[in-house]
Amino acid sequence: MHQSTRTVNVGLIGLGTVGGGVFQLIESHAEKYRRAYGIDLRIARACGLDESRARELGVTAEQFTTDWRDVVSDPRIDIVVEVIGGEHPATEIFTEAFAAGKHVVSANKALLGRHMAELAGAASAAGVQLRCEASCGGGIPIVGTLEHDLTGNNILAIAGIVNGTTNYILSRMTTEGLGYEEVLADAQRLGYAEADPTADVDGFDAASKIAILSSIGFTTRITTDDVYMQGIRKISAEDIEVARELGYAIKMLAIGRRTDEGVDIRVHPAMIPASHPLAGVNGAMNAVYVVGDAVGETMFYGAGAGAFPTASAIVGDVMNLAEDISAGVKPLPEPAPFARELPIRNVADLETRYYVRLTADGTDGVATGATEVLNQHGVTVERVIPRENGSFALLTDTCREGNMFAALGALSGAAAAVEVANVIRIEDIADWTQGVEAN
Repeated sequence: MHQSTRTVNVGLIGLGTVGGGVFQLIESHAEKYRRAYGIDLRIARACGLDESRARELGVTAEQFTTDWRDVVSDPRIDIVVEVIGGEHPATEIFTEAFAAGKHVVSANKALLGRHMAELAGAASAAGVQLRCEASCGGGIPIVGTLEHDLTGNNILAIAGIVNGTTNYILSRMTTEGLGYEEVLADAQRLGYAEADPTADVDGFDAASKIAILSSIGFTTRITTDDVYMQGIRKISAEDIEVARELGYAIKMLAIGRRTDEGVDIRVHPAMIPASHPLAGVNGAMNAVYVVGDAVGETMFYGAGAGAFPTASAIVGDVMNLAEDISAGVKPLPEPAPFARELPIRNVADLETRYYVRLTADGTDGVATGATEVLNQHGVTVERVIPRENGSFALLTDTCREGNMFAALGALSGAAAAVEVANVIRIEDIADWTQGVEAN
């Protein structure tokens, strides 16, 4: 433990849900930080748009400002915490803070998922750090784990449930047999989903997180735009029922895998065995499953969002920086950002099994005809599962994704006999552990 030689001053930009949690944690734990760690940590400035909200939190008139520039230009500030989200003015906050010699801590996954290379490069050039533990998984300490604790490994796979909204929706659909639209409306009413749920239910939020985690885990630059995305809007109660009958659970997964052809990076609903630990992650909780060649399989579980779980990760980053600063030691600058060392694998080259739900008009022989169309495109049907009202599901053997979707295109255009209602990948979780060292 260092004995504090000077106060470490924090500038907090954003006093919403997460920012309020950060303010309250630092203020309420300040005496513990001094006593247990020898760190005198204080919030010198706090920026928000709503002065009444600031007063409710206990922000003093001396601390409060409505202009973020007052924070980044304050010579007392050592660490800037940005929790407003979005691209602007967050980008300007980062770059001006770096130019002023200040470290930045952020939970801004949307910005970092697309622009980490530029921002980390700016921090490195300025001799300061950019920290983002809270950007991936809320309170789950996964970024630091990949950056430090698992560096004795080649990371082989990162697979996770990293969006609480979609996990909440799928969990309730599973336990209560409800439809997607009904649960979404209830989630919006309860505050688990935004009025515009696009970022969550279509996979953008999860894509940003898996891009950041995979960049760190595979030491190669990956951005949100590299991630294949498919959302959960088409998942039905019938799909979940069939999955249960087959011994699977349907989860919205963010997956990054190191393969011989490059990084396999994708976000989509998938069927996984009901016995797998990720299948038991329910409600708004998150979990990240990491496989290293030496450590094997590990899983990190916790609250993926919320005021205090996210604030916990932010304050952890602040304290890591403050330990050196308070002792008069300059933290090491941000390392040079990763370059694109590995190619991104085309999702068309993915090989897995598929569940396909088809809606038929009741004509005899439709299942046989559909099977023949798939066979013509190199897709072997393993099993046909009749359902009510003339619909049926097909389970395929392992095939190439490009072949699968060519077959489905031909099937949809063949005639009016069938409609492709949904397609869900059956994830081969054994692939996640390929390359683990024998013990």
